Amino acid sequence: MAGYVINLDSESSLIMYIQNGIYATKLSVPNGQWRTHHEGTFADYATMKPGDNIYFFIGRKIYGIGVLTEIAGDCKFLNYPDANKPLNLDYDQVKNYLLWDEGQESVNQRWICVFRPSPYFFTSGIDMDDVLSSNPQQFRMLRAFWKVSFIKIDDDENQALMDVILRTNQNALQNPAGEIFSSDYQSCHNKIATKILTGSYHFRVKEILLNCAEGSQLRHEMALEAGLLYQLSVKEQNTVSIFSAWDYLSHQVIASPFKPIDYMDRMDVFGYSYIQGFNNTKSRFLVAELKKDGATTGDVDQLMKYVDWVKDEYSYGDYSMIHAFLVAFDFPTDVIDYARKMGERKYIIGRRPARSGIWANMKLVRYSFNRTTGLIEFYEV
Repeated sequence: MAGYVINLDSESSLIMYIQNGIYATKLSVPNGQWRTHHEGTFADYATMKPGDNIYFFIGRKIYGIGVLTEIAGDCKFLNYPDANKPLNLDYDQVKNYLLWDEGQESVNQRWICVFRPSPYFFTSGIDMDDVLSSNPQQFRMLRAFWKVSFIKIDDDENQALMDVILRTNQNALQNPAGEIFSSDYQSCHNKIATKILTGSYHFRVKEILLNCAEGSQLRHEMALEAGLLYQLSVKEQNTVSIFSAWDYLSHQVIASPFKPIDYMDRMDVFGYSYIQGFNNTKSRFLVAELKKDGATTGDVDQLMKYVDWVKDEYSYGDYSMIHAFLVAFDFPTDVIDYARKMGERKYIIGRRPARSGIWANMKLVRYSFNRTTGLIEFYEV
């Protein structure tokens, strides 16, 4: 399964979240308008699913291991019914509706996720240097954990992180007394489950996109990312018909050799699927470049750069595993012609016998926001 590494500011926060089995990101005040970083956090929550692991990071150390847990049909929720609206509400206006209440700050804890220890959250944190040196080839996103509330790591990176935590805490696995954080998660989960059944707490995207829409176009590419990820995660019919279904989805995934964080290339949307019935064997990879306005020939080049990166880093020379998408509001004729010309790769895989192939699996996809349904509609060019 995937994993989430969450940045906290203090050990008291760590103990509080573990004790209750709930985490909620503290957002800046929206002042009537969602901004890119708000939409990015929503996008991170959108792909959470039961069974994903969760870890906490404080200072230099990582603490774990937990697992996202399903209650009332999901593992993520709105903290109060109007949480998706960028309103500057007072605490007194929402306190009776909060699923998770940390006091005055909770009005801007818009979304929550629920989890339990799996098997434990160990009291001994592991230094980040020790984590990264334990299996250097597997850690990609963790090396770029910078200026964000949390990051998502894929199955391989998640397993590597779990391995080092378990190896370090082998004695605690046999004798956990005094070596683990206590948790009364079930009691807290039962309380919020009752509230969820009586109100509009289920995770949804409509208000996020409405706030960022001008007619049928979106003002922020991060909002487009959030909408696409949400619709793929809930398997919305039109979206899946264009992009197919994927077992793992993420966004802003590193796609360049390690260098200063602010200069790293990042894939807008990345994902993969397994061979059915074999959840450790990847069969396909998704890479998408998203543009809120019209596409350009430079966007085609950027997407092909990501295709080459995925070929080298994930599919190890096999282009046939890669499904690429360029999503934009409009496609000028010259961009369509350029994509047909440049969206191709000749390759050879295998040894005895070697096999040659031609990759031309790039799709151009127009988007249009439907204000009535609150969903993004996609059309293949």
